[in-house]
Order: sequence, then structure tokens, then C-alpha cells
Amino acid sequence: MNPTIIRLTARALLGRRRVLLLLPMPIILIGLTLLGVSSEDEYVTPSDWGPLVFSNLGLAVILPLTALIVGSSALGLEIDDGTITHLITKPLPRSEIILSKLLVAWSVTTAAAAVPLAAAALIAGSGSLAVGLVVGAALGALAYVALFLALSVMTKRPVAVGLVYIVLWENLLVSFVDGARVFSIRQHATAIADAIGDTPLISSTVSVPTALIMVSVFVVAGTVGATRRLRSFALTGEAN
Repeated sequence: MNPTIIRLTARALLGRRRVLLLLPMPIILIGLTLLGVSSEDEYVTPSDWGPLVFSNLGLAVILPLTALIVGSSALGLEIDDGTITHLITKPLPRSEIILSKLLVAWSVTTAAAAVPLAAAALIAGSGSLAVGLVVGAALGALAYVALFLALSVMTKRPVAVGLVYIVLWENLLVSFVDGARVFSIRQHATAIADAIGDTPLISSTVSVPTALIMVSVFVVAGTVGATRRLRSFALTGEAN
């Protein structure tokens, strides 16, 4: 990995406007958790609002959308404005560029999604769930970012394609086709979080071994695909 690329990528991703895009979702998550805790009584328990906040909102919406914003921007911004030529004209292995971008995007996504999820779990009074959400969301973030980073090199509309995957595949198709869950990063993150958290506030539909294997598949496939695609870029910043 290249320290210079890491530093420049972090600076670009953490610019004021992009940071502001990442703030509303964690704030909503924490706010709903506080609202749920404050409304608890003999009729309202964490099991009533927990699955909605942690699974349906946190792992199903906030995590993938954050990864989409960050992952598609890590390299996509340079492709869009043409500054990618400054990278591809340097004697750097394409794999070093992709891995550097992936590391920064993963770190930012984990900080913006996994940390608020853990904080919400602690507010709800479950330390084990907090640990599970950090681990599950971090591994899910890595798979998501690898996928969306690859899309930013392979298509001119990575956000649109990414939204199709998140909305149609992960939140619609998996509800009707059991086999589709194997290729759902959301399900993988949930399985890992559920195994560690051991709480009824979230529940998984795939096994932990399957989740770990598929996360690895997404990461390797995304990284290799992005690297190969970047090798085909001409000095104009367009793929041959």
C-alpha cells in the first residue's frame, strides 16, 4: 500500500461536504435508539424496536449506503475529474493503488457505520451486541466497499448500479428467494453480528461459515476485478 495515495484519498473522502453526507444517518440511528429506550415500559421492550433499529435500519440501510457513498468515491472522483491520469502514469502497481483506496474507504465506512451501531447497542444496554455489530459491520463494510470500488471502475454509474443491488437484491429479492441470501452482504454482516451478540434484537438467515466465505469472495473478486479494470485504463483516464 502507498502512504501518499492513502493520505490523498483520506483527504478527499473527508472533505467537508462528504463528511456532511455521512452524518445524518448515524444521528438518526442514535436518535431512534434513545427514543426506543426512553419509551420502554411493561408494554414496550427492546425486542419491539431493536430489530427495526439495528437490523432493518442499521445493517440494511445505513451500512450499505455509507459504503456506497464512500466506496464509489474513493476512486470514482478521480476518474470523473480526470486526475486518475496522475496515478496511472506513475510507476505504481495497479494492485497497490486499489488496495490503498480500499483501506481508506473501509476505514471511513467502518468509522461512520459500525461505530454508531455499537454506540446504539450500548445505549440499549447490550455490550455483546455492540461487539457483534462492530465485527459484523466492519466485515460487511469491507465486502461492500470492495464491491462498490470495483463498480466505480467498471461503470460510469456506480451509485445507480449499487442502489439496484442494495434495494432490489438485498431488500427485495432475498425476501422471496432463499438462495439469494447467500449473495447478500447484509445477511453476511447480520450472521456475524448475531453469532457474537447472541441476542433476539437481530437474527440471521445464513450460517457464520457461509458468511465468512462469501465476505472473502466479495473482497477478493472486487479487488481483483478493480485491479484488472484499472490496468486497461489509457492515459486519458478511460478504459480501452
